[in-house]
Amino acid sequence: MAYYPEKISLSAKSMTLLRKLLKENPRLEKIYSTAENIDEVRQEVRKWAEEILDENIHAVNYYESSVTGYDNFRKLRWQDFAAIRILDYLDNAGREFPNPYLGGKNTINEPFQIIWHGVKKGTGGAKPLFFQDIINLFRQLTGQLPQDKPGKENVEKWMKRWADGLDNRIIKEREENKERIIRILAEDLESCEPGETKYVFEEGMTFDQKIEKVRQWWDDYNFHLRFAIRSPALLNKLLDYSLDLDTQKLMEKAEKKGIPFFVNPYYLSLLSTKADSFHVGSDMAIRHYVIYSKPLIDQFGNIEAWEKEDKVEPGKPNAAGWLLPSNSNVHRRYPEVAIMIPDTMGRACGGLCVSCQRMYDFQRGNLNFDLDKLKPSEAWSRKLRKLMDYFENDSQLRDILITGGDALMSMDNSLEEILNEVYNMALRKQESNRNRPEGEKYAELQRIRLGSRLLAYLPQRVTQDLADMLGRFREKARKAGIKQFVIQTHFESPMEATPESRKAVERLLKAGWIVTNQLVFTSAASRRGHTAKLRKVLNDIGVITYYTFSVKGFLENTFNYATNARAVQEQVEEKCIGNIPSEFEDEVLSIQSSPVDIPERLRNLRNKAAIPFLATDRNVINLPAVGKSLTFRTIGITRYGRRILEFDHDQTRWHSPIIDKMGKVTIIESKPVGEYLHQLEEMGENIEEYRSVWGYSIGETEPRTSIFEYPEYDFEVTGDITNFEI
Repeated sequence: MAYYPEKISLSAKSMTLLRKLLKENPRLEKIYSTAENIDEVRQEVRKWAEEILDENIHAVNYYESSVTGYDNFRKLRWQDFAAIRILDYLDNAGREFPNPYLGGKNTINEPFQIIWHGVKKGTGGAKPLFFQDIINLFRQLTGQLPQDKPGKENVEKWMKRWADGLDNRIIKEREENKERIIRILAEDLESCEPGETKYVFEEGMTFDQKIEKVRQWWDDYNFHLRFAIRSPALLNKLLDYSLDLDTQKLMEKAEKKGIPFFVNPYYLSLLSTKADSFHVGSDMAIRHYVIYSKPLIDQFGNIEAWEKEDKVEPGKPNAAGWLLPSNSNVHRRYPEVAIMIPDTMGRACGGLCVSCQRMYDFQRGNLNFDLDKLKPSEAWSRKLRKLMDYFENDSQLRDILITGGDALMSMDNSLEEILNEVYNMALRKQESNRNRPEGEKYAELQRIRLGSRLLAYLPQRVTQDLADMLGRFREKARKAGIKQFVIQTHFESPMEATPESRKAVERLLKAGWIVTNQLVFTSAASRRGHTAKLRKVLNDIGVITYYTFSVKGFLENTFNYATNARAVQEQVEEKCIGNIPSEFEDEVLSIQSSPVDIPERLRNLRNKAAIPFLATDRNVINLPAVGKSLTFRTIGITRYGRRILEFDHDQTRWHSPIIDKMGKVTIIESKPVGEYLHQLEEMGENIEEYRSVWGYSIGETEPRTSIFEYPEYDFEVTGDITNFEI
């Protein structure tokens, strides 16, 4: 049943904003005062938008979709964005969309009719955030809302606001945090759990000796996992009782609701317990990864899988069309890539990120923190071989991402077993290809990736033994044709780049694996200059940025959600200062040839190109369908001010053929732009610095940097797609 509250009276604030809209736009006021019906309004507003658009033939062609792509997107003027959005609102008037924020009811897209009811009857039910968005839409159309691109100097000034974990002052503060946590843990360890054999105190030890013992254990990653904080009460104690009462109540509610809680002592030492002026707010992005929000707590137990391909029925293809060997071990969207989640400790993490893309799996217990129960069994070894049979007999697969949970949560021997099975599979695939004629050969494995957040969460996990094992694997796997070895990590904040994480990255680079980063663009991470500073700090330690993801999910991630308009604004106004001049493209491509030299080569390249960081990442969102994209148009808006975005798939990469059948994907954003700006203000931001965010209503997926492309084969691969069914 459609939901359209045309009889609901406007609030006093909504009426005030409606009058403001009309006062600022005499032409719009005249249209509404003289029109006899809504159709006449639509005709006159369309005429107005078309007048603007006709000034730029590139904009006309873009609106009509006769041209697309990032290069054509960059030819749009600021007013063209507004004109195209108005025309898209009109073209999509009357369309109904399932609205996850209305209990399953539909939303009808009728922004100009909503205004009509407000003007004529004072009804329509539109909230103030709706009118704020419409006011800024017409300000953009009429030139009252300038774009005001900030320029490199301003972006670098914003970057300086944020401290990083390699600052000597931050290092000193964290040493103090560490000592406080060690002292408390030493007290709590007075009575160990029954059966504890490794982390015990010898009889007769003084308290100072016990503290020294815990200091020694601190460098052992297993210690941090064994004594991870699992209760809000202990969390607050270790944070020197610095949590406010509201936060404590929220965390206690989360505990009662059954939401997993797991923060290791090292990561907890990164959180500040006092707000010094030089780094105020700098740890907010990581704090928001530990502290659960009210919307997440309220929704836990009713969270729906965002990506449709995550729901798998045995014997049936997933939403992307792929037939899978397991309903929990393999995720797949693209012909060339498969995600593998092992039945080992890799199903756990070094902590639970509140906006985790797999919160749905934690909710149903498929991912968890029962570490002892996650040790691999004999059954896993048999299942692993079956998974390799699946990969071996796939015609297009060239890239396997082992993740979880977290790939590096697996013990060294478990991870080595998985990698050796991948190596043997790649060899068998090579051998089989020798008997296949040209044009019928299968794609061979070229890239293997390990997905891990432990470089930020628990860098002590990257031991020399682990690095040596990964180095040995790389040397022999190259003989099987595997050319790219990647640790795909996730740093959320420059405050996570610490001396420990720098050492972990250094060990991995020396082992011949490159390290790439995927950032989740949360509301705290989206503050001006924050992501730019993160890119710089990561480049400093040898990490190459790979993706910047908008937060996905529904009501559960409302708090951490930064609108897609902000993702485009960040791309166009901040990340642009790290764009790589074309004359350096070959040099960028060659960076991965010698991983151990990456920090120095990144430093030299930035100096030569006069850029503070390399903007090698793409701003995208994981679609609630198939694949990643930032190619969208804003085609509607709800009466609450939530924008309705219509996404097209990323045309720069090879997708499952099912996208031709699926068509475009519509998302109703979980947060209006005005609500997002209010949240930034609560974080201490000056929202005047963000005002152009209202105008970013169109996005285009950026081209992929050459360093992330697959190498060319020296043979012709079959065009057939196996393990696929529509």
